[in-house]
Amino acid sequence: MVIQCRVLFIFLGLQVVMMVLYHQGYHHRVSRVLKILSSSILSTTPANLITKDVYSGLEHIQALNLTEDDLPSCPKSSPFLSGPLKVSFPLHLTMDEIAQKNPWVQMGGHYQPPNCWALHHTAVIIPYRARRKHLYQLLYHLHPFLQRQQIHYTIYVVHQRDNNTFNRGKLLNVGFKEAMKENNWQCIYFHDVDLIPEDDRNVYGCSVLPMHSAVAIDKFQYKLPYQTYFGGVTALRPTHYLKINGFPNNYWGWGGEDDDIASRIFLNKMFITRPPAAFGRYRMLKHGHDKGNEVNPKRFHLLSSTHVRWRHNGINTLNYKLLSKEQTQLYTNFTVNLGSSDQ
Repeated sequence: MVIQCRVLFIFLGLQVVMMVLYHQGYHHRVSRVLKILSSSILSTTPANLITKDVYSGLEHIQALNLTEDDLPSCPKSSPFLSGPLKVSFPLHLTMDEIAQKNPWVQMGGHYQPPNCWALHHTAVIIPYRARRKHLYQLLYHLHPFLQRQQIHYTIYVVHQRDNNTFNRGKLLNVGFKEAMKENNWQCIYFHDVDLIPEDDRNVYGCSVLPMHSAVAIDKFQYKLPYQTYFGGVTALRPTHYLKINGFPNNYWGWGGEDDDIASRIFLNKMFITRPPAAFGRYRMLKHGHDKGNEVNPKRFHLLSSTHVRWRHNGINTLNYKLLSKEQTQLYTNFTVNLGSSDQ
């Protein structure tokens, strides 16, 4: 509340000073005042706010002595939201340790608030190969992050188990198809394994437009790399996803598939929405390009023909082999063989 009052006071002061100086003809002074006040506003970024541990306060989640039919709806704004979160990386995490800290999470990574009916029903899909330490760190932070938002959710990990080049877009298509078999999800979040959210006001629920949540990543100095960027953490309603025919299947290696799906969104006369930059903050876990996930040299050539290919390359032409489905303590795992780039 103090921060909000401060920002409002600065904004009103800005308006008054601008009017006075403008009418007196001091246009250059107007510019100078704008810069001074803008820097003051920017000083209210999360770096100056008190951060809480992501598990802080969750011990207060208690089941109500009511039948499921009698449970109230969850409030529009969860009482467990605290804003900026302290991101730490405990060493040598195990699944059992993370599960013990998340007693309300059921097998398969399912969670339903025990004291109200959730307003958001979200499947979180994580494309994965050979990043166990990153996966454990994400699960450690993501489960309490979502519980703070009182969301009904399941976390799905789509594990590419073959010797071929990594294909993020195809894995996300598989995740969508398999997740929708399990539940009639209202919202699908596509989440890279190396991005840790830093503010629980970045609510993982879909809006009327495709959502790009990873607005401010530390790797990019917490700035949007470019205006059409749609990578890292994104969300679409199933109807939106099917309308654009999902992700492309033919981007083997790093890069390109996120720009391709952004083009599909614009080609279908939709727009990208984003949370405020102060909310959409993420820490990226350090890593290099994995073996089998080198930069895709064909990505720019493929992007140049998205407008021609998108109707015939996506969820409607998806081919894969589901090797296994396993429910672990913290997520549902789909192990798949995607075939090769020659197919």
